[in-house]
Amino acid sequence: MSLHQIHVKQNLPITLQEAWDFFSDPMNLNKITPDNMGFETLSGADKKMYPGQIITYKVSPFLGVKLNWVTEITHVVQNEYFVDEQRFGPYALWHHKHFLREIPGGVEMEDIVDYKLPMGLIGDLFHPILVKPRLDEIFAFRYQKLIEIFGTFNPNQS
Repeated sequence: MSLHQIHVKQNLPITLQEAWDFFSDPMNLNKITPDNMGFETLSGADKKMYPGQIITYKVSPFLGVKLNWVTEITHVVQNEYFVDEQRFGPYALWHHKHFLREIPGGVEMEDIVDYKLPMGLIGDLFHPILVKPRLDEIFAFRYQKLIEIFGTFNPNQS
């Protein structure tokens, strides 16, 4: 069973506090997830993120099959980072680190996701043809959606 990683960065033309307020609100995940994921928050998202918070979702990653996804917010350092880990769901492992860093003209948002697929070698066979393209699509959607919400980053503006 292979360990895979997604590593993406995006610069946004907002303050660190604005970024933190948006990304630390679990309900905003609904806004930056493609509609075709059938993403629905079921419980636990009624407060800003805190260590130990359990959030449950319904998600349909493929072929309209609805799955439960339970995550725990394991680490939170205000205005710097938070970590969510899958406790139950479609992956054998899902460990997602979200970092925010103030830069000239805005904020750099960095995501590092380490994940493993279920079913060992069989799961790994599906990674390049099904899972990786789907995850790339989800993160590309999020990138564009954040531009719609916050605007395009211009490093020459301060």
